[in-house]
Amino acid sequence: MEVLPSNVEQFPLRQRLCSLALAMQSRTRNENLNPAGKVAFLSRTETFAAAHRLSSKSLNDAENKELFGKCNHSHGHNYKVTVTVRGEINPISGMFMNIFTLQEYMKESIMEPLDHKNLDEDLAYFADVVSTTENLAVYIWDSLQKRLPEGCLYKVKVYESDKNFIVYKGE
Repeated sequence: MEVLPSNVEQFPLRQRLCSLALAMQSRTRNENLNPAGKVAFLSRTETFAAAHRLSSKSLNDAENKELFGKCNHSHGHNYKVTVTVRGEINPISGMFMNIFTLQEYMKESIMEPLDHKNLDEDLAYFADVVSTTENLAVYIWDSLQKRLPEGCLYKVKVYESDKNFIVYKGE
């Protein structure tokens, strides 16, 4: 049984990895090689720097200052994001997702659009959404969800600082 097309070398690495993972998942299901359906969780952490200003267009200047305090002024964070995915372990590969595949998805969904950016000015998403850590977690979830297999994304954990973080599970 051929797992990948013969011309696989012409595809980008991400597409080759995804094709291999999907082919192996299909083969596993078809041949009942994983009857117990063992599920594992894979997490990866990335860090990025970004600036923002907490301000709601629904509030006036005085209300924004009262609600957000010093965070109503432009400032930045060195964010840390941990993404956790889940899936059935493939007995052929011993994994459900290659860590390099997750790394590539995180690069496309987090690092490229967010690193060294001003969230409020550089991302259309935050034009009408307050750039809180909660909303940043939702943005990251939505971006990853477009790339990952359905039902694979388990949680996104965004650290604004060493002491403050948000966990979002798509609910």
